[in-house]
Amino acid sequence: MAALLSVRDLSKAFGSIVVANAIAFDVADNEILGIIGPNGAGKTTLFGMLSGHLLPSTGEIRFRGEDITDLAPHERARLGIARTYQVPRPFGQMTVTDNLMVAASFAGGLPRPQALSWIDEVLAITGLRAHARTPAGRLPLLVRKRHELARALAARPKLLLIDEVAAGLTQEEVSEFIALVFRIRSIGIAIVWIEHVIRTMLTATDRLIVLAGGEVLANGDPRQVIDQPEVKRVYLGG
Repeated sequence: MAALLSVRDLSKAFGSIVVANAIAFDVADNEILGIIGPNGAGKTTLFGMLSGHLLPSTGEIRFRGEDITDLAPHERARLGIARTYQVPRPFGQMTVTDNLMVAASFAGGLPRPQALSWIDEVLAITGLRAHARTPAGRLPLLVRKRHELARALAARPKLLLIDEVAAGLTQEEVSEFIALVFRIRSIGIAIVWIEHVIRTMLTATDRLIVLAGGEVLANGDPRQVIDQPEVKRVYLGG
């Protein structure tokens, strides 16, 4: 069976500076893939290329068998790729529900009746029904991060790219987010998750990729990957 997402020899250079070099991996349906690496490893650049905000210098990205390497972000969204951002920037004066409506209508392409039904389900999945009419700019940090996930989910993706949602949260709050990610996976959505918190990645992911210097250093079972001497040396300083 073909992979949901297939990345082959993906590279990105800004002039003479290579920030991603020959990155290759697959993501299966319903898989949670974690990506870690030190600052400057190429994680943000990789997400930019996957979401369409950056075009690769070389290489290929295929989604559900289709070559999407040169597609714009909104075209990828319509095909079923959504992403979150480390720093949520919702439409602050709009309610939580209205923010989700924008995502469902424009990114997801849903007509209004279908969008309203899906938004109600998203609010339930993410635990945001109590905040449905709250202006998004007034949400506290934890709820704002849930809302960031909800906005991406409202676009009805098959693949969700999560960018460091655990940053700034307590361990208890991180555990809540892991449970939420598992709920999202349970409705048939694959996840690629960039994170700095190693414990989160060991708990939440099926497979782990370590980036270093813009290249894939390791790829496999999370605990086996973390135990590799080269990973400890480069990433953990061991």
